Amino acid sequence: MARSRIDPRRERRRRAWDAIFERMIQVAGVFSVLVLLAIFALLTVNAVHAFFGGIEMAPLTPQERIELSEATVEALESRPTEPPSVFRGFLANAVWAPTALEHPSYGVLALLVATLLTTLGAIVVSAPVGIAVAAWLAFEARGRVREMVKFGVELIAAIPSVVVGFLGIQVFGPLIGIAFDRPGGLSVLNGAVLLAIMALPTIVSISEDAFAAVPKSLLQGSLALGADRWQTLLRVSAPAARSGLVAAVMLGTGRAIGETMTVLMATGNVALMPHSLLDPVRTMTATIAIELGEVASGTTHYFMLFAIGLLLFIITLGVNLAADWVQRRQERMYG
Repeated sequence: MARSRIDPRRERRRRAWDAIFERMIQVAGVFSVLVLLAIFALLTVNAVHAFFGGIEMAPLTPQERIELSEATVEALESRPTEPPSVFRGFLANAVWAPTALEHPSYGVLALLVATLLTTLGAIVVSAPVGIAVAAWLAFEARGRVREMVKFGVELIAAIPSVVVGFLGIQVFGPLIGIAFDRPGGLSVLNGAVLLAIMALPTIVSISEDAFAAVPKSLLQGSLALGADRWQTLLRVSAPAARSGLVAAVMLGTGRAIGETMTVLMATGNVALMPHSLLDPVRTMTATIAIELGEVASGTTHYFMLFAIGLLLFIITLGVNLAADWVQRRQERMYG
């Protein structure tokens, strides 16, 4: 039997294309890191200016002095010029009132608590549902039913966030209002339900991959020892895929915490400290989206919005880095 020969020219072309694609991937990776560093630098420079650059206020024009009342002019001219402190004036302050004439306040605590509450509520709902759907897809679903469910999950990911916000205003909000006797129903709970819907595709997709990565020998050994499929799922598959499931939940958290339009439409936009899941709130992302286009450039209010963006960036980056670490740990265990 004649041995097949490899065409040298075809092999050289293949190696050349492999080298080109490898270099393109490297360039894309370096570019992504540079973009990330540039965003971090931009946010940091503006945030630092908010706390250490002083408050620059343009003097009132003669026309403004004529149009404004004497009390307003006096309040504007007597405003403090010292920038707020990082902790007491920003992180530990629950009052967000940057447009107050006499005593403007730039506290982010209420916005931070609102963001964390809506995100936590979303994960409490979406994590068990998403992992359950992923387990069903990985071990039970077959044929067209499986393909239809996967298509439905992917379709949820394709829905624009503004459309999900309309669902909160027209469907979930009124239902929550009727159930808890809260007119409108725009609250933490409404935002959490909508964010759970948006985080679900991420959790389902990554959890299904985690279940699929479990060695078949573990499942076959469990079944051979007399365990049924339910016991195998709970006591063998889930523990073996634990790292991937945790990564799925954390990436879903990152997806929920950075959402803007949905929470802007569905949570009520009240910048106050929430005391229950039925209170209206305003998240950090919604605050930036609402106010950045209206505030005067170069003012303390303007730079404080960048400080909020920096805080949000650090939280989201931390969540994603933790998820990446968990995924690498799973690869080392089963790779």
